Amino acid sequence: MGVQQVRWDKERTVRAGYYNFFYGKGNENHQLGTGIFVHHRTVSAVKTVEFVSNRMSYIVLRGHWCNIIVLNVHAPSEEKSDDSKARFYEELEQVFYHLPKYHIKILLGNFTEKVERENKFKPTIGNESLNQDSNDNGVRTVNSATSKNLVVESMMFPH
Repeated sequence: MGVQQVRWDKERTVRAGYYNFFYGKGNENHQLGTGIFVHHRTVSAVKTVEFVSNRMSYIVLRGHWCNIIVLNVHAPSEEKSDDSKARFYEELEQVFYHLPKYHIKILLGNFTEKVERENKFKPTIGNESLNQDSNDNGVRTVNSATSKNLVVESMMFPH
């Protein structure tokens, strides 16, 4: 499970009940930061945990036939500058394409997006969006997902 806005400025692993919590790269003002909870029965499959920035991390899990990479991200909110959003999506592109192509990749996190039900978005988001209009983050998220041949699962099912 991925968590955003952890707000702790060090990279650490702590035990939390039946889970190991990997977290890191918050800033000195205790803002942002990402973390990943891994059940103690699965922790032996963890090969790598990488904290790319205070908005992005990933974990590599040893799978049966191939590795599974879970990217955990926290996109800038809608009111942030276009420059900060562009830097975030640029960093996401670099990280995504740096990872091996033959591994399973799951991208999760907080994209603060609103995407309207529009025919051009349906291949990526399906028919179940609750929004009447899209915001800038929604369009950026759909474009990013489409360029990576991904779908936005949170909008694929009825709410």
